[in-house]
Amino acid sequence: MTSHVQTFDHGRVRELRLARPPVNALDPALCRALIAALDAAVAGDADAVVLSGTPGVFSAGLDVPHLLSLGEDRHALRAAWGAFFGAARALAGLRVPVAAAITGHAPAGGCVLSLCCDYRVMARSPDPARPYAIGMNETQVGLAVPDGAQQLMRRVIGRHRAERLLVAGRMVAAEEALRIGLVDELADGDAAVARAVAWLDDLLRLPRAPMLQTRALARADLIQALDPEHLHLDRFVEGWYEPDTQAGLHALLARLGKG
Repeated sequence: MTSHVQTFDHGRVRELRLARPPVNALDPALCRALIAALDAAVAGDADAVVLSGTPGVFSAGLDVPHLLSLGEDRHALRAAWGAFFGAARALAGLRVPVAAAITGHAPAGGCVLSLCCDYRVMARSPDPARPYAIGMNETQVGLAVPDGAQQLMRRVIGRHRAERLLVAGRMVAAEEALRIGLVDELADGDAAVARAVAWLDDLLRLPRAPMLQTRALARADLIQALDPEHLHLDRFVEGWYEPDTQAGLHALLARLGKG
């Protein structure tokens, strides 16, 4: 167990639970902890992994207050984004199957991490009037979505639908996410992890080597999408300092009560 990622074993499946209150915001420390926990899982006796969050939130995405606190330090900003995409690559390239138990809202980076998994189980909100939502809402706060991250969504829901969601920065509620294929299954909130474990257990009943070889071929495009050459982080960092972007990010901080 690390300070930011809790570990639970369910037979052959290891659950890695993001645990950075209040919303599992992805700062470099959490990203590094996730990479270390994934490495430990495959180095140990885990045959599959579940990535989960806390009730009500899977991950709210990158830690914007932390990123803004870096000011004009472009090197530190690039390193922070690099740590996040390093965690995404670690998930995508994991040599054992991994399922996401999306235990609540999953905007931006939370959505990206879920799309790096083989299978996505999303929790239903206990309040039907306030469903959990998932999506890449970057443009609503003034950020462009790197091409590599866009490709993750395209491969799951198709190019046209992905374009509509990405350009508008629109989040979708759990039921719509299931309908369009952004998630694979819905479950009552406290059952999301159990359903993710059950899906992995079924997969692990297959002959191991053929399953893993087929999986590796099927996911090659996912790994390629997260190659640094498709992310253009230097260009992204420069865009971070555009006036529209800064205005959107500071407006977000004000809404969070941290401005």
